[in-house]
Amino acid sequence: MDKLLRDKKAIALFVGPGLILFTLVLFVPICQSVYYSLCEYNALTKPEFIGLKNYISLLKDEVMMIALKNSLFFMVFSAISQLLMGLFLAAILMNIEKGRNFFKNVYYLPCVLSSAALGLLWMFIFSPKLGINQFLALFGVEGPLWLMDVNGFINLPMKVIAFVALWQYVGQSMMLYMAQISGIGKDVYEAAYIDGASKFKAFFTITLPLIRPMVATAMSLNCIGSLKFFDLIFNMTEAGPNHQTEVLATHLYTQGFKYFKYGYASAIGVVLLVLCLIVTFIINKFVKVDNYEM
Repeated sequence: MDKLLRDKKAIALFVGPGLILFTLVLFVPICQSVYYSLCEYNALTKPEFIGLKNYISLLKDEVMMIALKNSLFFMVFSAISQLLMGLFLAAILMNIEKGRNFFKNVYYLPCVLSSAALGLLWMFIFSPKLGINQFLALFGVEGPLWLMDVNGFINLPMKVIAFVALWQYVGQSMMLYMAQISGIGKDVYEAAYIDGASKFKAFFTITLPLIRPMVATAMSLNCIGSLKFFDLIFNMTEAGPNHQTEVLATHLYTQGFKYFKYGYASAIGVVLLVLCLIVTFIINKFVKVDNYEM
């Protein structure tokens, strides 16, 4: 009994500080945001409780609808493209010996670079008179307005930003899949090859089923990260032109730090939080994770 008590005290001693910090950093701000979302608040006066008026205003906000649509586009695009590209790169690199570490570092390098700096870099690359368009002009070709052409259904700036986001973050998915694949025993593959399975068939019958837990994790990270997308968009287009590249995070920033509507911005933050929770639940529900022996 004394030993059990000592163990509990030791657990509390080591877990307690982290739990307190986690609560202060995560749960307290969430509770404050939920409260402020029910208030009219500009940081200069005391919060005035107005009930659900901020949420009703969100439903009538055209910019909010554009931001929600764009955020959902980024989420779906990131989930699919990073899953496919990450798996493809991981499968290729796990089957080569020479140069594996070099290419792994090359693909992962953009993930550790500043998104703000990369946003400025790509803004110049897709500038109307610099970067790609300057190169095309050498051949007498007039390049498009990469970050300004929103005419019609295409909305070119959104597609450009989506491509840049894939380039920057696909290395993260690749590394996660490579880590999981490296944990699969070589004897499993050797047995499959002896039975006549090709590498292509072994990937779909052995590798994919065994890395399903990591697929669910990577998809959750990609979806939540894309819903919180801010740095690249703000630095490449500042959510323009005419709000056509607006997402939830940029709309929240504008309402909170430009117009000082902290209550309204908090309501956007709560919507973003709820979306992240729903997406995580759906992924964990439908990408079922079984316990496999490796």
